[in-house]
Amino acid sequence: MSLILKMTCPDQPGVVADLSNRLNQNGCNILESSQFFQPEPGTKQEDGIGKFFIRMNLQPSGQTDRAALDATLDEFAEAFKAEISLDDTTRVIPTILMVSKFDHCLIDILYRVQTGKLPIEIKAVVSNHANSRADVERLGIPFYLWPVNKENKAEQEAKLDELIERTGAELVVLARYMQILSDQLSSKHFGKIINIHHSFLPAFKGAMPYNRAWERGVKHIGATAHYVTPDLDEGPIIEQDAERISHAETPADLVRRGQDVEARVLARALKLHAEGRVFIHGNRTVIFQQ
Repeated sequence: MSLILKMTCPDQPGVVADLSNRLNQNGCNILESSQFFQPEPGTKQEDGIGKFFIRMNLQPSGQTDRAALDATLDEFAEAFKAEISLDDTTRVIPTILMVSKFDHCLIDILYRVQTGKLPIEIKAVVSNHANSRADVERLGIPFYLWPVNKENKAEQEAKLDELIERTGAELVVLARYMQILSDQLSSKHFGKIINIHHSFLPAFKGAMPYNRAWERGVKHIGATAHYVTPDLDEGPIIEQDAERISHAETPADLVRRGQDVEARVLARALKLHAEGRVFIHGNRTVIFQQ
């Protein structure tokens, strides 16, 4: 068993030395360490004013006492004004998936979870359409059909909030869920809701974006996975990708290729999040790739 340690704090002398010493005293071997310093806007790297981020893969030994390790990390956090977490690498993230009619991202996630390629546990699937019910329920996953309209939007969001609480979900994935979440819900669960959308936004908002992109003669299509905030489609970006297309491709070709990009970008974003590789810093992210 190994552990993942994530820490961020104001940059200051002695952070790494103190943390490493505490880990050594508790019998933890550092297998992997990634770190990054982000200067505050308007300052230079050499000024040393900003945030420090570190992610470590630790191997405990027979002399490691988890309670003692947690206690010394709490002391470290207080001394350095740090935010710190420690998780078992085998832990899977309890997750709720949300989807509308287009199920390509949902099906891709289900496959990756079933084959052990994505460290999340799907507690439930919520949809405003019944299209995916059979694919979900045959895997023994609860499926909730909650149609949304102007009159019942608040009621349905309250049910979603209760489901998050009841299942202990730590992540909500909008796998092409075509409803806008309220500012209240987005703020309450900031950093725990991930969305996927085509990278044409904001140029091609609304219905049939691939058709309108084809009409404009675009030369690249892509997708963006980001954390949801009250600012629509402007949350911290986790992952992106794009593909070059040609004039010979039809709108249907763009849709097909776009869906492929969306599925793989979302899967990569979920893996990065679940493995504790993402730090949110304002409207940016610091990501330690594998």
